[in-house]
Amino acid sequence: MISYLDFEKPLAELHARIEELRETGESGSINIDAEIKKLQAKADKLQSDLYAKLSPWQKALVARHPDRPHFRDYVAGMVDDFMPLAGDRAFGDDQAILGGLGRINGQRVMVIGHEKGDDTASRLRHNFGMAKPEGYRKAIRLMELADRFGIPVVTLVDTAGAFPGIQAEERGQAEAIARSTEACIKLGVPMVAAIVGEGGSGGAVALAAANRVLMFEHAVYAVISPEGCASILWRTADKAADAAEAMRITASQLKTLGVIDRIVAEPVGGAHRDRELAIDNLKNAIADELKSLGNVSPAKLRQQRRDKFLTMGS
Repeated sequence: MISYLDFEKPLAELHARIEELRETGESGSINIDAEIKKLQAKADKLQSDLYAKLSPWQKALVARHPDRPHFRDYVAGMVDDFMPLAGDRAFGDDQAILGGLGRINGQRVMVIGHEKGDDTASRLRHNFGMAKPEGYRKAIRLMELADRFGIPVVTLVDTAGAFPGIQAEERGQAEAIARSTEACIKLGVPMVAAIVGEGGSGGAVALAAANRVLMFEHAVYAVISPEGCASILWRTADKAADAAEAMRITASQLKTLGVIDRIVAEPVGGAHRDRELAIDNLKNAIADELKSLGNVSPAKLRQQRRDKFLTMGS
């Protein structure tokens, strides 16, 4: 069953009407195929029109949709021979960040990313994709391992931000995020990052300081959530839509600003409506970027990242 967002209520009503007609047609002798076809065409057009003109706030809602693919879905759909690797070798294994070795179109890669979970139990287990210091230290360990063996790094970013709890602060959250960002910059192998849902604050940048930063069409990427920004500026989260508009959090806006390098198309209605197509689009984009970086020297890769991030905003 599809979960509809607030702005999709007209679409939900049309789909409900279509289902009612189908049930009626199955239980009686009346042929209503023509009416169903007419309503389906109307629903498809409405969905296309809605998603062609989403506001930044609506894109934030789509990026957070509970049915969007998550890290495990991407790994299952585009990574062959995946071998998970766990633990930071210092404190523990943070399930908010997962990673391991595998192949994308035959290319060996180290894949690292945030996992939010897809039901109550798994969301709690993965802490809603909000990593603690041991998660970022695990990411550092895997990046350094990949660098040692000349394996490109692919990261999938989907987090509201790093975990802000006191336990994380006690274990050095800020230092871990900074070290993870540094590890990205220092890699002598190609690195491709993809913002697949929410890209929130330093918790996202820690896995996204890459040679190529890709972003799904309806993903968002910002230094703070729209609600957080609104609470600071207007003392109320009710102004989140206004904050989202001002913050320039969408893929097209960030591409213009030079923060990301490539926008990956989503199926009409968002990645959650056709997971297989969304994952395939991302796989092809990542494979393309890895191929373009394949013959670049380690020194050039490092310099490219430094230049990219130091010139942002200039």
